[in-house]
Amino acid sequence: MELSDGLLLQVNNGDQGANRWKQPSDDSDRSCSPSVLRCVTSTWKEGLLNRKRPFVGRCCHSCTPQSQEKLFNPSIPALGLRNVIYINETHTRQRGWLARRLSYVLFVLERDVNKDMFARNVVDNVLNNSRVESAIVEVATDSEPAASQPGQEHKAVSKVRRKARGFLQEMVANISPAFIRLTGWVLLKLFNGFFWSIQIHKGQLEMVKRAATEHNVPLVFLPVHKSHIDYLLITFILFCHNIKAPHIAAGNNLNIPIFSTLIRKLGGFFIRRKLDETGDGKKDVLYRSLLHAYTEELLRQQQFLEVYLEGTRSRSGKPSPARAGMLSIVVDTLCTGAIPDVLVVPVGISYDRIIEGNYNSEQLGKPKKNESLWGVACGVFRMLRKNYGCVRVDFTQPFSLKEYLDNQRSRNVPPPLSLEHTLVPTIISAQPDAVLFENQEEEQLNGELPDELSRRQVIANLAKHVLFTANKSSAVMSTHIVACLLLYRHRQGVVLSKLVEDFFNMKEEILSRDFDLGFSGNSEDVVMHALHLLGNCVNVTSSANRNGEFTIAPSNTVPALFELNFYSNGLFHVFIADAIIACSILALQRELAVESESNQQPGSPSSLLLSQERLIRKAAGLSHFLTNEVAVAPPCQTIYQVFHDAVTRLIQYGVLYVAEDDQEELSPSPTEEPWPKKFPEPLSWRSDEEDEDSDFGEEQRDRYLKVSMSSEPQEFFVFLQRLLSPVLEAYSGAAIFVHSLSQPMAESEYTQQLFRYLLTRTERGVAAYGESATHYLVKNTVRTFKELGVLKERRENSVTTLELSSTFLPQPNRNKLLQYILGFILL
Repeated sequence: MELSDGLLLQVNNGDQGANRWKQPSDDSDRSCSPSVLRCVTSTWKEGLLNRKRPFVGRCCHSCTPQSQEKLFNPSIPALGLRNVIYINETHTRQRGWLARRLSYVLFVLERDVNKDMFARNVVDNVLNNSRVESAIVEVATDSEPAASQPGQEHKAVSKVRRKARGFLQEMVANISPAFIRLTGWVLLKLFNGFFWSIQIHKGQLEMVKRAATEHNVPLVFLPVHKSHIDYLLITFILFCHNIKAPHIAAGNNLNIPIFSTLIRKLGGFFIRRKLDETGDGKKDVLYRSLLHAYTEELLRQQQFLEVYLEGTRSRSGKPSPARAGMLSIVVDTLCTGAIPDVLVVPVGISYDRIIEGNYNSEQLGKPKKNESLWGVACGVFRMLRKNYGCVRVDFTQPFSLKEYLDNQRSRNVPPPLSLEHTLVPTIISAQPDAVLFENQEEEQLNGELPDELSRRQVIANLAKHVLFTANKSSAVMSTHIVACLLLYRHRQGVVLSKLVEDFFNMKEEILSRDFDLGFSGNSEDVVMHALHLLGNCVNVTSSANRNGEFTIAPSNTVPALFELNFYSNGLFHVFIADAIIACSILALQRELAVESESNQQPGSPSSLLLSQERLIRKAAGLSHFLTNEVAVAPPCQTIYQVFHDAVTRLIQYGVLYVAEDDQEELSPSPTEEPWPKKFPEPLSWRSDEEDEDSDFGEEQRDRYLKVSMSSEPQEFFVFLQRLLSPVLEAYSGAAIFVHSLSQPMAESEYTQQLFRYLLTRTERGVAAYGESATHYLVKNTVRTFKELGVLKERRENSVTTLELSSTFLPQPNRNKLLQYILGFILL
């Protein structure tokens, strides 16, 4: 299969069974019939078909303005895309018949990888590190009280030192250039067998290569984590571009016989999934010091690192919350002066279909299977029998960690506000328990965080920012769009021509929002390619219409809905701000309808006037409530600006319009608190840099909006509301179930019972969205309710128990929580 640089896939109609499908139109890609997104294809987008792809991945202009100017030049975006597994003689120095036959071998032999690139004497240097030596003495003294006696100290220290060396031998990587070459050749063979293409942007790799060669500092790659193949993908792509292989932080669950040796030779080093694994539950000082010193030694020797901030593969298709443990070690190493700087590279990865296929087993509540050599062998055999479509990997612009930290020090980092402190007053009109927030209020009065808390907050914000950037840079794949349309636009089924039409409009809308696509080509061919990959998740039936087209509908089985939801979530970040605004409009309309009835002035939804400031305030509350589900904005950006842009966009699309004639007659409701009181600093609508004399805020507060009742804008409006409906349905189900918690219960048991409750609702057809019962969502609802103060946790004898907090013990308050959530749901 021959692919040009700009082509992501060319569908082989024979492979996809295309002759089963009827051609919807001779003019295949320029459909202009009404559709869910016709309302957004306005005059300012008429030239979109011929526009260039957006270049994604520029670093933040607010946090790292100097880095944004480095490594980039205007010619970078024009370098285009490349399929890294398409290798022939032109990619080698040789020509001729033999070069064509041996192109893979010649290519890997010509890659620049040698032993001098990698770290030396790591184990000895780590054991001689002052931090490790102090930890060894501390552990020896604590474990052997007799060690303080003369003559016994040396013996106890030697014993702990041997233990430390054993830990290191289990941890460290042992990179082999020869094995990297061999693996490169094997992966070229394998990847060509089960992927159609692995696309990268040559401009992005050019920036990474320049950073690796021109800057005398280590690089830290921080990818999203969707599949076990992620590890191999990053190393393989860097190897193909003569960039040094990174040391990969892998969980010790992969430390299995034979397989662990292979991982170490490719740069993997193993760390515990939980660092506090001593028998008494205390911090393992020795292991922590070894991990810190080992990471510091790698960075000091200018080795590259690859760290997965999520800690585990995403089971939902959306990024999991960031865990900043390894990142904090990198930050500490920089702050101590051991290295001059670090360049951070967020990486986005998108799959048409992950090699695991799906995570339905775990989403159905079954325990995760431990990795084993037999499992790896079976997985490879299974992969060889299938094709998983296309892959897209996006390396974002490297940025200076030193610049980022310096920039943060010059800003006032506000104290983190808990979900309980922010939302409980809104939900039940009551202040949260004073005892829980006594310390937090003192910190807020002081205006600044203590040094250690400030450090943690900066690192947490960095991790969130990196993960947000990596996710935003991830390309949207064809399976993401098709799954999303089938679930939230055509759940009852759709003919092929209509699906192709909506697919075309959806991809144009995605491009207009400056997100990139992981495919190209004729829309009908791409849709058939996606349907083929989704397999049993979709039902295809013969239509009764005269054109004889096929009707496509999502399968109603629970596993199929879970899997479609996983791929649909690849599109979640594109529309999340608009979706939150759409659901907030629904909630605000219901509030205004109640107010109108109480004033004996009933009105239809179309006649209700929506205060933009009140709407955005409600959207900010919902986004905060869903903080465990999705990040709406990076930490450096104000929530207000994100939602103001979303409102403006919906006005441009015709979903909302400004009610100019009614504005002078209206004034804000006297019962509404002003924005800064309603949501403290992290949700403030005014940015730090905004001029205090600006009338921007007042101008926006005076704007009132109405919802358009036209059919096309309404279709898009409903589509946006449906995107969030499964999540909100899961939370409403959890709010109902919390009524059954009459006495303390182990958290694991409570989570399992809640899952069974939501799954039963789905199986009986009570739930409108079957995908609302995924185990991932269940765990998120428990976590959110704990942060909200609905559930209070106690830990006794290593068992965490949950009980209702005093605030939500009264049933009326629990009812208010349920009503708050139901207000946003499209019924």
